[in-house]
Amino acid sequence: MKFAFPARAWGEILLVVSRRTRGVLPLLFVLGTAAAFFAFHGQLLSTRLVPVASLVVFVWLFAATVTGALRVVGHADELAVLLGEPSGTLILTLSVGSIEIMIIGAVMLTGDANPTLARNTMFSVVMIMMNGLVGLALLLGGLRYREQEYNLRGVSAYLGVIVVLAVVGLILPNYTITTLGPTLSRGQQVFLISMCLSLYAVFLLLQTTRHRSDFAEVSPLAGPVADSVQAVEQGRSRATAVLRHTGWMMLLLVATVLLAEDLAVNLNTAIEVFGLPEALRALLIAVLVLVPESVAAIHAARANQIQRSMNLLFGSVLATLAMTIPAVIIVAMAGHTTLELGLPPEGQVMPALTLFAAALTFGSGRTNVLQGVVHLSLFLAYLLLIFIP
Repeated sequence: MKFAFPARAWGEILLVVSRRTRGVLPLLFVLGTAAAFFAFHGQLLSTRLVPVASLVVFVWLFAATVTGALRVVGHADELAVLLGEPSGTLILTLSVGSIEIMIIGAVMLTGDANPTLARNTMFSVVMIMMNGLVGLALLLGGLRYREQEYNLRGVSAYLGVIVVLAVVGLILPNYTITTLGPTLSRGQQVFLISMCLSLYAVFLLLQTTRHRSDFAEVSPLAGPVADSVQAVEQGRSRATAVLRHTGWMMLLLVATVLLAEDLAVNLNTAIEVFGLPEALRALLIAVLVLVPESVAAIHAARANQIQRSMNLLFGSVLATLAMTIPAVIIVAMAGHTTLELGLPPEGQVMPALTLFAAALTFGSGRTNVLQGVVHLSLFLAYLLLIFIP
């Protein structure tokens, strides 16, 4: 008599194996790539490689770095659910912000000195987040739900600090007279570092303590991410889960930063070999950093969690300005290199228009499709000006 294994049991086994494989393969890809470039750094990043080989290496490194960043954010997102809001969103934002700082620092210290790289990267982050991704989130959310409500006080708090840091950090340096050009004196740099960190510290204190409710959903929803994480963590202690996710997040963060350093070398070579626009380097770095967080933000908007989506997007812009400006100033000081923070006159129009449009968009407590299209139009204008200045 033959024993027939139930078809349902086979299905459950295949489902478990599929879930395990989806989690292990990205991990092996990231760690394997990091090990390969650590062992064969000189050969894989040699300037003697033919252009096609350099392009293949760039795509390989870019894919591995993005995958690593996605896995970092994945573990950060699970920690977010375990620890609750707004602490969860804060962990997500800080993890992505740390990756961004490491990548910009690696690129600044690689190859020839580039005094405008940090400024252009921060400008790209602001344009991508506040126009491209905010516009896409509002468009998709509006198409699905007609109108979406957000917490006006929370979004206003974000915009209030973003406007100040963007103007003081990226526009004001053009109008100081102590030094020539869009630069700051040592005293002005020290003040800007203190201002950025102080404002961000006060903002985080209010966000996580006295004004937590300002950053919560107007109509709280149990998102699919929370449900899936709770299912995975069922039967395990919360402390064990937090430690496990934290450990993997830190390991992948280190691997991603190492990959980003190699990508910086390859990117500098590719820009020179193919004669690409200098602004494209900043755009690629910004895209590399923002892919993981943008996925989470768009997913939240489609789940009618528009406040969480804006927390992620505006929180990323705020972290970029508040953390990256001090970081690049310190890197420039340590390396005795010139740092140009002020945007050129023609580049000041787009951020000013973006901030003004954001103030109008988020002034009523509701969003719809039209506002999404407006911000997407500004993003397309930004892309056009990269290639047709």
